[in-house]
Amino acid sequence: MSENRFDLIVIGGGPGGYVAAIRAAQLGMTVACVDKRGLPGGTCLNVGCIPSKALLQSSHHYEHAAKDFAAHGIQTGSLDIDIATMMARKDRVVMDLTKGIEFLFNKNNVTYFKGRGELIASDQVMVMPLDGGDEQILSTSNVLIATGSDVAPLPGLEIDEQRIVSSTGALSLNKVPASLVVVGGGVIGLELGSVWRRLGADVTVVEFLDTLLPGMDQDVRKQMQRSMKKQRMKLKLSTKVTAAVVNADGVQLTLESVKDGAIETLQADIVLVAVGRRPYTSGLGLQQLGVALDERGFIDVDEHFKTNVDGVYAVGDVIGGAMLAHKAEEEGVALAEHLAGKPGHVNYAAIPGIVYTSPEVASVGRTEDGLKQDGVAYNAGKFPFSANARARCNGETEGFVKILADAASDRVLGVHIVGPNAGDLIAEAVMAIEVGASAEDIARTCHAHPSMGEALKEAALDVDGRAIHI
Repeated sequence: MSENRFDLIVIGGGPGGYVAAIRAAQLGMTVACVDKRGLPGGTCLNVGCIPSKALLQSSHHYEHAAKDFAAHGIQTGSLDIDIATMMARKDRVVMDLTKGIEFLFNKNNVTYFKGRGELIASDQVMVMPLDGGDEQILSTSNVLIATGSDVAPLPGLEIDEQRIVSSTGALSLNKVPASLVVVGGGVIGLELGSVWRRLGADVTVVEFLDTLLPGMDQDVRKQMQRSMKKQRMKLKLSTKVTAAVVNADGVQLTLESVKDGAIETLQADIVLVAVGRRPYTSGLGLQQLGVALDERGFIDVDEHFKTNVDGVYAVGDVIGGAMLAHKAEEEGVALAEHLAGKPGHVNYAAIPGIVYTSPEVASVGRTEDGLKQDGVAYNAGKFPFSANARARCNGETEGFVKILADAASDRVLGVHIVGPNAGDLIAEAVMAIEVGASAEDIARTCHAHPSMGEALKEAALDVDGRAIHI
């Protein structure tokens, strides 16, 4: 077999792409991964979820030391921030993980091409190397498009990554801005807004809809709006940005109320545009090959991630649905297993979503709004962290666990958590939905004491109205 002939070529080295490549290689396929960034891991690892979590951790330490240490009898004196050191740590975390993926490619015999990949036929990929070397034509039996997504623009706000920044620019500021306006009250906006608020910025969130975190459970949205206000984050809901002018002092925004059309202006040092993401499909040769896209630009695929062109598949952000790294990974694994003749499958009802603010938010399954809309009879159980012993010990009592269970079968339909370690606690709920467990199953499972997990058990007990500690 020629060194330029593969069973599978993956275009895109993000979570969906690199995981699919490794799993396919584990299953005995010859695999290549072509990545135009030159650093595997995609947006998530390089300029998304990983660097943002590193900065969230650093900013959490700073705020914790400034506000909470004294209550523990720890005297710190005056504190200062070294942004350069903080950013260097963040960059080291990212670099270590990208090197880790390259190690995994080598370990699993995945051939890694650093360059831009373009389909020139359903079984041929042209690679344009990043180092300016000669183009290569690779042949393959199957192609996987896993190119992810890009920042969605907002008319009237031209991103320059200096004054008007995307999430990428917000992860690399060289100083704490005196004022930051976040356009978009979703996950990215709240997380990055939280980083800079903790470090001292005056943060205002402007959201077109009448709620933060649209699409999440109603109780989660209400709790998070209270929490963000409590943390001195200003909220301008039902408000749209109609213009932005960069001036000597920063950026002047023109805002308009969605409800009554009232106009106001708002000045900020930095404006972060965080209104969502769009699929990355340009320059891949998809149109020339006739690969079908939907009206929003996402690649159309069937239940096995196959496009309308034989031998061409797609997973991850580029096919729509929840734009989450772990969702893309599950799709990549399922596709690799399908190509190997195994029953690859993704249960989209058991894909968790997490917001790494403080308090954290984690959800999986159905929301109460959705169940009501569909006329599904359900029972709800809820337990506050203020009644959880471990949360009391840690001084992290804000939030709750909420479980929604089918009224007839008691099967868990949805779980929503606001509070400490929510992103870790949700794993038990994901497993419950995956295996079709009932609230009673969770309620009768022994949870260690004292632990945050007891809140999940108590919420499950509350589904039947028999919680012990409230």
